[in-house]
Order: sequence, then C-alpha cells, then structure tokens
Amino acid sequence: MPVPAPNLYPVFNTVRVSHAYLNVHDLAASKQFYADTLGLQITDEDAEHVYLRAMEERGHHSIVLQQSDQPGTVEAMAFKTFDERDLDAAHAYFASLGRPVAWIDRPYQGRTLRTSDNCGIPIEFYYRMDQLAPIHQTYALYKGVKPLRIDHINCFSNDVDASVAFYSKFGFRVTEYTEDEESGRLWAAWLHRKGGVHDIAFTNGTGPRMHHVAFWVPTPLNIIDLLDLMSTTGYVANIERGPGRHGISNAFFLYVLDPDGHRIEIYCSDYQTVDPDLAPIKWDLKDPQRQTLWGAAAPESWFKHGSPFLGVPTQVPDLKATPIIAP
Repeated sequence: MPVPAPNLYPVFNTVRVSHAYLNVHDLAASKQFYADTLGLQITDEDAEHVYLRAMEERGHHSIVLQQSDQPGTVEAMAFKTFDERDLDAAHAYFASLGRPVAWIDRPYQGRTLRTSDNCGIPIEFYYRMDQLAPIHQTYALYKGVKPLRIDHINCFSNDVDASVAFYSKFGFRVTEYTEDEESGRLWAAWLHRKGGVHDIAFTNGTGPRMHHVAFWVPTPLNIIDLLDLMSTTGYVANIERGPGRHGISNAFFLYVLDPDGHRIEIYCSDYQTVDPDLAPIKWDLKDPQRQTLWGAAAPESWFKHGSPFLGVPTQVPDLKATPIIAP
C-alpha cells in the first residue's frame, strides 16, 4: 500500500507534539525519576500531579505525571496548533469524521479540544499555554541527561496504514517508513509537523498503546552520563535498549523505563525535514540496519511492551510480519 501523498494545505495547522499525561502509582517515586534522574524541571505540583518541562521549553509542561489507580496507562497526548482559529477548524473537522469532540479544561492552558484518532487514541489540541521564563542558559539547573525538549511520541497501532492515512489527511508528513515486502503494507511509519523526522510515529503491534515518549538531548555524551547515573542510583534494571544509532532517523538513542514501565527514549542527532517535497525514505522490514544501524539488536520487550491508553480497548494486528529481534 503506498504512503499517502502529503496534504500541504490542511484545514487546520498543527505545529508540533506538545505533551503527554502519564498515570503513575507512586507520584513521589516518579517525580524523583523524572526530575532528579532524567533532569526535567518541575513547574508545579500538588497531591495528584507533577508538571515538568525540559530546559529549552517555554511552555508550562511537556510531561504531566498523575497519581492514578490505573498506573502505567496514558490519559492522552496533546498537540499545539498555530493559532486560536485552528481549534475551531479542528473541532469541525473531527466532528465531520464522526469522531467525538469536546472542549475540556486543562490547567495552564487556554481552550483545549479533546477528540480521538481512528483507533481510539485520546488526542488533544490547544493553542495557548502559560509561558515561563527561559532557563536554557541557567546552567546550574542542568542535571541528569540534560533534556532540552520533547521530540516525539511513538505508538503501537494494530493498523499502521490506517493510522498514517488518518494523520496525513490533516497535515502530518511521512519522512521514513518500513514496508513489509510480502504484503506491501506498512509495518511502521514516522510523521512530522515541526521539521524533524517525527512528531508522531506508529509501529505495528497490539494497539493502540504508547510505545514511548522521546526527549531531545544535546549530545550522545549526555546519554552516557545518564547511563552512569542510572547504573549507580538503583535504576540499572530500567535500562532497556541502547545506546546505539537507528538506521531510521539516524538518531543516537537510549530507551529506559520509568518506575511504572512507561518507556522514555533519549534522542539526538536526527535531521531536518522542512522541505514540503521531501520524498520519504523506504526501509525493508528485514534490513538489519533499519532499527539499529549499529548497536545491540532490540530485545523482545521493545516490540511487545507498551502503555495502554486509559479506557481504550486494544486489538491484535492482522499483519504478522516480524522484524529482527535479539535472542
């Protein structure tokens, strides 16, 4: 099945992925992991929430930790629009598709639209978020892996072709994709709005579930520093995969698990994709350098473990093709 042609003039303008709401069992333990180990900055907290941002982010938060009786789940992922009018256009657009639409209240944000995608992932759109003072030159605050900004969210989809078609129609553009040669179907795809390799990606698997949230860091050396820190502060078992370099995206990567099993990717060194006529790069599913240009092959957990979306049922994909998995 061919990759959809990009819609360069969508009915509303999405700027980028913005934040995710992660449900956790022990808010204090999760706060310690995200703030003291990864190095995100706490912008506010109460008995049930911790709001965090990375060092280059002016918006109030890019991760919200929520105390929950259903830990390990994700409430929603959110995107920023270009202006206020885009929210009304998005409301009309998703309503025309028969998707549920509602205006909801979120702290530190203006009007927020809540809807869901084709496979039920709760997605939100907003334009205004409280802006905070810049801290990117407050070097005394840099710690952990020195995260600079949220980069993307990757999700398992039981039908990657359908997910890619859904997001492409409102302006997301495919940069790279993996095709199963036997069936001609997509096994995975990377789509962007902000001019990087991706804001959202989809991988074939039991879904919908969140595979990971990724943060951009300054250099690969910061990833090495994080590995040293995690291995000596009780988190060595939380290191799942890496370090290494992806074939897809060319990114230097590390995957770690938070105390509730939410997967976080630490990410740097991908490339610019701002040209609207940039042709997507195709990869064969069996190419050994597709997922790992160099480094250890991905473990089985990387293909099977994910965070469910709260209250959203999952389905097993009918595409049974498999990539290379570490023994």
